[in-house]
Amino acid sequence: MDRSDWNERYAASELVWGAEPNQFLVAELERLATPGTALDLACGEGRNAVWLAARGWHVTAVDFSDVAIERARQAAARRNVDIEWIVADLAIYEPEKSAFDLVLIAYLQLRADDLRAALTRAVSAVAPGGELLLIGHARPNLQGGYGGPRNPAVLWVREQMQEMLRALGMNVERSDYVGRPVDTPEGPREAIDLVVRARRPSMEGADEPLPLVE
Repeated sequence: MDRSDWNERYAASELVWGAEPNQFLVAELERLATPGTALDLACGEGRNAVWLAARGWHVTAVDFSDVAIERARQAAARRNVDIEWIVADLAIYEPEKSAFDLVLIAYLQLRADDLRAALTRAVSAVAPGGELLLIGHARPNLQGGYGGPRNPAVLWVREQMQEMLRALGMNVERSDYVGRPVDTPEGPREAIDLVVRARRPSMEGADEPLPLVE
């Protein structure tokens, strides 16, 4: 889908993804007592960015849909939080290097080469000692889960994600397929996502990479 497709989708409903933050983001951030700087890439209507800002994070949020960003601005205004909103295509957007304690990508479903390019730029934005948190629709969802894209080429695979991040010098600390409850007209169902947390070494070459998750 291109920008016009996403603008049309966002304009067609009040909130595509709802107002509450992603449950895996909330669970992961409970470990971090002190907020810092955060970059939310593919932020959509801003639910995660607004939640972070309300908890004291200094947030920059990026999406290529100007309709989504305008919705996000309104959500931030309702919560009285300040966020730097940027309309940009992640295929070409270059974030400030080594500037963020947390970089978040949630449900950016791209083919392997495009995903690798986006991850390369995302990793460049992580400050030494900072974290990259990835949440996305996973390949196993095709067989055992509900909803999400049906094209396997854009669904995340744990081993592939780990390999890409380690090649970029990141220490993978978590890489799990996880169930996400979904309410449907037929009753409760479960989607299968991939949650990955990786850390940039405090000094280049100083931290011993963790072993891959089997």
